[in-house]
Amino acid sequence: MGGHSHWAGIKHKKALLDAKRGKVWTRIVREMTIAAKLGGGDIGGNPRLRKAVDDAKAANMPAENIKRAIQKGTGELPGVNYEELTYEGYAPGGVAVLVEVTTDNRNRTGDEIALIFTKNGGNRGAAGCVAWMFKPKGLVRVKKEGVSEDALIGDALDAGAEDVLTDNPDSFEVYTATADVDKVKEALAAKKYPVESAEAIQKPDNLVSVGEADAPKVLKLVEALEDHDDVKNVWANFDIPDQVLAKIG
Repeated sequence: MGGHSHWAGIKHKKALLDAKRGKVWTRIVREMTIAAKLGGGDIGGNPRLRKAVDDAKAANMPAENIKRAIQKGTGELPGVNYEELTYEGYAPGGVAVLVEVTTDNRNRTGDEIALIFTKNGGNRGAAGCVAWMFKPKGLVRVKKEGVSEDALIGDALDAGAEDVLTDNPDSFEVYTATADVDKVKEALAAKKYPVESAEAIQKPDNLVSVGEADAPKVLKLVEALEDHDDVKNVWANFDIPDQVLAKIG
């Protein structure tokens, strides 16, 4: 997974930088509102809301904004009715793409996502066309600096992890069942491992190798989708070798 893993690391760093921008606040507010609507406003009993609140704090969101978002979700304050949808399609080179969105207008968002696919050499497909290629997983990232690989792998597996990938240059990637991601994160943090992040993801079963000709097109489409205000996550099954990533910048 060298190329895909390396790009995942780049994407993660980009997300941290983007957290300084106001647009990310909008996405986090939507996530907190939906999480509170589905699971209640108590972060102690709502792992999804706890994760969203942690993200809000990491993005320096004021406490009052966090409180209002949760109250809109629980119905204590009036708010917009958001729904979660997943769109599917293909990028250039036959790369499968899943797009998770949060929207208050499914028709507008669906049309705009389809247009992004078309304008960037891809095509939006019917429901189910690529979803079967992905499996929901938890992913805990642990910084590599100062960490023993053997010790981490042993402790992660003891905590309930399913797999540990080591090929990302900056961090270990600890994969778990979705329901176990918080448990594994907390177990590793308790052992003083430098946990960088923990999230629910869609992990591709197989990867599509993408060469120098298609790589810029694939990345352009993925970035265009990620830049849409309603898009929460973009998952894709491309594998771009490090040397190709380096060449295209």
